[in-house]
Amino acid sequence: MATLAETFTPAAQPAVPHQVYSPMQLAWRKLRRNRAAVFGLVLLGALIAYIIVGSFVFSEEYANHNDLSLRLQGPSAEHPFGTDPIGRDILARTIYGGQISLLIGLASVAISLVVGVLVGAFAGYYGGTVDSVLMRFTEAVLNIPSLFLLIIAAKYAGDKIRNFELFGREFSGSLIVIILIIGLTSWMYLARIVRSEFLSLKEREYITAAHALGVKNLRIIFYHVLPNTTAPIIVAATLGVATAILSEAYISFLGLGVRAPTATWGNMLEDATRYIENAPHIWFFPGLLILITVLAINFVGDGLRDALDPRTLTH
Repeated sequence: MATLAETFTPAAQPAVPHQVYSPMQLAWRKLRRNRAAVFGLVLLGALIAYIIVGSFVFSEEYANHNDLSLRLQGPSAEHPFGTDPIGRDILARTIYGGQISLLIGLASVAISLVVGVLVGAFAGYYGGTVDSVLMRFTEAVLNIPSLFLLIIAAKYAGDKIRNFELFGREFSGSLIVIILIIGLTSWMYLARIVRSEFLSLKEREYITAAHALGVKNLRIIFYHVLPNTTAPIIVAATLGVATAILSEAYISFLGLGVRAPTATWGNMLEDATRYIENAPHIWFFPGLLILITVLAINFVGDGLRDALDPRTLTH
């Protein structure tokens, strides 16, 4: 017969196994809880859908078609964003201009990632003379005003490269110059970040073990150390896209950016400089899209910085 204590003691409940999440799952869970980051992702998704789906609605030929009888018309049912000084539909041009602006941002960031990661990785891993030489070079490039260099290069080299065709579309040769200059003048901060990560990680036990096993230096750099520095690299790359889009807009507004026939949000603002008061719709819609894109990317970048922080990947 059961005793009185056994009668009133609740039965032991089976232990519920604690779910274990990987670092990426923890980062994703934390990113989803960041409302600003989620809002930024939604905005970016909407912008990407706008420029992709829109290209199926409006042809590039229509976006570049001019009709002086329609010049400077305000927003209407036929032209929701109005028309520009030579009668082109601004809505269609923002679609194709957005594709090029994002292309400039992504391509220039890809270049800066390659240069910055290589310089930072070799400087941090090898140290000594290699570190001194690479970091002095980085500091020298860092002291050159990137916007000034971008303006000079765009002015004197933008017309030297001929227009080219890609995927059936004609692009201005100045597009290549803009991408290269932005990419080659924006890698320095990333190189410093990667170097600091390598200086810390190369002293870990697993790196010492790899050396003891005779693993080659290049394999250690790219297969053992570099994967553990992806968090700051991803954040820097995300924020770099917004900076590149703004840089292109700066010089395009000055008339030194991507040349016709290629449209960007930046050179659409250049067309509006003489009509700021009389036809504000010319600059309002491209400017609004630049603002939304940069804000969305910054929201996502800030969210990624918090989500990928290893000190907070615990729950």
